[in-house]
Amino acid sequence: MESEGTTTDRAAAAADLAALQAGRAGMADRAMQPWWYDVALGLLVFELISSYSLRANWVTAAALVVFVAGCGALMTAYKRSTGFWVNGLRPGPTQRAVRVWVVGYVVVLALAAGAEYGLGWRGAVVAGGAVLGVPIALTSRWWTRIYITELRKEL
Repeated sequence: MESEGTTTDRAAAAADLAALQAGRAGMADRAMQPWWYDVALGLLVFELISSYSLRANWVTAAALVVFVAGCGALMTAYKRSTGFWVNGLRPGPTQRAVRVWVVGYVVVLALAAGAEYGLGWRGAVVAGGAVLGVPIALTSRWWTRIYITELRKEL
């Protein structure tokens, strides 16, 4: 019976598995982003959401450009410091953090927009942006801790 290049030797398989575990442990050791990454992400969300309060399309368009460029810069910085990038929307245990963030985002944004545009409370969207900036920073850290725990699990 041909093995098509796979190994059936238990010792070799165990060594391969140990190498995979070591590689995952190394990734887990490098995966946590620096504190300023989370702060910058929170500020980017704040500036984007807050731009809606000015009710000027050009301001919101400029804020969107800053947001996208800032997220790109954060991705580049993360890749440079860790050697890899992980999609935040990947399947797995990290989805819990994403779901919590999205639900909170929708609720806060709806309340802020309703207060600003429905009730006429100027600046409510700015307050909503501040409220959303802090949780995204905390959620980013939480998401990474979940991911690191997942990496450290045995194969």
